[in-house]
Amino acid sequence: MNSEYIPSKLPLKKNIETKQVLKKVIRANVALAELKGAAKAIPNQAILINALSLQEAKDSSEIENIITTHDELYRATVSTTNISNGAKEVQRYKEALYKGFELIGQNTLFLKKHIVQIQQVLEDNNAGIRTQSGTKLKNSITGEVIYTPPQNSKDIHDLMDNLEMYINDDSLDDYDTLTKMAILHYQFESIHPFYDGNGRTGRIINILYLVLKGLLDLPILYLSSYIINEKTNYYKLLNQVRTEDSWEEWILFMLDGVENTSKKSVVLIEQIQELIEDTKVKMKTELPKIYSKDLLELLFVHPYTKINFLVEELKMTRKTASNYLKQLEEIGILQNVKMGREVYFVNVALFKLLQKDV
Repeated sequence: MNSEYIPSKLPLKKNIETKQVLKKVIRANVALAELKGAAKAIPNQAILINALSLQEAKDSSEIENIITTHDELYRATVSTTNISNGAKEVQRYKEALYKGFELIGQNTLFLKKHIVQIQQVLEDNNAGIRTQSGTKLKNSITGEVIYTPPQNSKDIHDLMDNLEMYINDDSLDDYDTLTKMAILHYQFESIHPFYDGNGRTGRIINILYLVLKGLLDLPILYLSSYIINEKTNYYKLLNQVRTEDSWEEWILFMLDGVENTSKKSVVLIEQIQELIEDTKVKMKTELPKIYSKDLLELLFVHPYTKINFLVEELKMTRKTASNYLKQLEEIGILQNVKMGREVYFVNVALFKLLQKDV
């Protein structure tokens, strides 16, 4: 599609919730509700936000060919020394997700200006919504133009204002929230309002929309792993909505993603919960004098930890913090890693778990 494409404004004037879509909507909602419930079993919510948001950040960035390792990514949470540009970009994705989560919590609305703020954190610039024409999406291998989004600044702003209204006004249609998420994602990616970061911003909008509507309490739907595995299909189906009005196939695809990744995330959360319990037993049995709930949770909030975290968050002296970390290393819970002049301590079992694909 080489000519400029202007998506229709929302709401859609058609019935896209077919019998198949409605069946899949029920299954996806059940899986998402199970994820929301499973998350409540973790005592400290920061554990999940840190673990799953970093996984999401890594995979969402990988879709855009920003590649980093789990090890480098977790090291980047404690030190900015000798960190690749890829790891820095992934860190910014996590920060952008946190920023959006904070904005929704403060405003109970999801506005165009919030989307701009999210993209600014993500891209670390203030370029904002496109004002110049020339943006085209090309095949990275052949250079062929596969999609030309709206070029006129007024069209882009009008469409984004319309998107804002659709996000926040549930009376505009009676589609299920998950169907609307699929519509919103298609619409945002078709508007393509920014010079860069549209794909990653769009995936953040997916998660935050579900939080806004109460389907999740935390931004932990791990959807980018599904899109990576289905990347070719994802782009093909997006384009088929534009060229063939194939809404059913697109919505079924997105609902599949919600169902599959919700189930996988529940498994990961259960594994984290089990690991917390195992670590608790090990600490109480082998190091009863230093065990505390706060210390246990800190080891899971930070897969890489350091003396300063214990000093600042648990109000210990440096000597006590150092002694505790050494004892935890001696019984195999932690392993020290030297980076430059600093020593960090890795939660071995948690790090191994988070390296797996959920």
